[in-house]
Amino acid sequence: MNFFLKCFCITILYPVFAFAQKTTQEVNTADLPLIPVSKASLLKDVDVIFNSRFAFDNYFADSEHVNSLFSINQFRFEVKGKIHDKVFFRFRNRYTKIADPNTIDNASRAVDMAYLTIDAAPQTKLSFGKMIGDWGGYELITNPIEILSYNTINNYGDNFMVGASLLYALADHKNKFNFQVLNARTKTFQDQFGTTIPPGITATETPLAGVANWKGSLFDGKLETTYSYGYFMDAKNAGRSLISLGNKYKNNKLLLYYDFQYSKEDLDQKCVVSNIIKAKHPYAAENVAYVENWIRAEYQIRPKLNLLLTLMNDNSYWKGNLDSNKNNHMLTSYGIIPTIEYSPFADLNMKFYAGYIAKKNNYSSYAKDNFGAVNGTSGQLSFGIIAPLLVL
Repeated sequence: MNFFLKCFCITILYPVFAFAQKTTQEVNTADLPLIPVSKASLLKDVDVIFNSRFAFDNYFADSEHVNSLFSINQFRFEVKGKIHDKVFFRFRNRYTKIADPNTIDNASRAVDMAYLTIDAAPQTKLSFGKMIGDWGGYELITNPIEILSYNTINNYGDNFMVGASLLYALADHKNKFNFQVLNARTKTFQDQFGTTIPPGITATETPLAGVANWKGSLFDGKLETTYSYGYFMDAKNAGRSLISLGNKYKNNKLLLYYDFQYSKEDLDQKCVVSNIIKAKHPYAAENVAYVENWIRAEYQIRPKLNLLLTLMNDNSYWKGNLDSNKNNHMLTSYGIIPTIEYSPFADLNMKFYAGYIAKKNNYSSYAKDNFGAVNGTSGQLSFGIIAPLLVL
């Protein structure tokens, strides 16, 4: 009798228990989070951002309409945050830039930043990787989605480089000093200059840059500064010096920025002067200088409505011209960008904007008479959305 009872229990009850066990396992598996609980706490210190600017753009040249189209002007994917109490990381990739693989640092030029920062001491931080060069004033360190157009030096320069930095803050944290050693360029010397390398100029074995920057806060925080000096070794016996004086003034509803920049280049890295003279001078210009001013004013006329005005100016000089009748001054360029922004949401940083970028090139009479340079204007009327979308 016991034998038949055992057979009944095995035959009838075992499938029930087996099914229950399987169901429990499936439920438990389904309930497991994608990110383990032990790692989930890290997310509270991590931000995922879609830095975006979308617009309907209308282009003009010398007051004539050229075309109109929708554009994704900026889309930069960013992840940043703490992975340890003393370790911070930041990564940003630009999807609106050609991913040129031919770089000396093994990173695509579409990668803006990919670096680690370590808190070496309470007032000292060390960073390693690809980072923004701390030489550009406020124009360069402002989120790129907020800048509709750059001035000459930042527009034509390599601004994101691989290297290392040391940041030291004074006890009051109102003054910070940043020292960087970076690559001087992203491309090889040959790729950058090609057949335009002047006779007698050869590549250096150490294409590096050294940068010293001071960020200060004065007058109870109403005035902030970012002043820097950078020296770049572009080639043997050919370097480049960059001085940048960035100023930021805050008062109630007004924000005012002013950057002054001076770049002296033994070999023309920006190529603006080289492009002017290339019809008669097949080599990159030597001993050039760029002097520029950048002003940006922001005024909040209503809680959700901002008015902005950007003014920019650049003067380009060719001091290495061997012509006995030379005029060093080659070009003066101007830019003006009036913009209006409307922020419909109090809890979301998203703005609708309308802006017009007007630029003008005034060439010197020497550049016109000797190299056929022609004055010109360009314009861009844009209606769009600016949004650093914080999705996590």
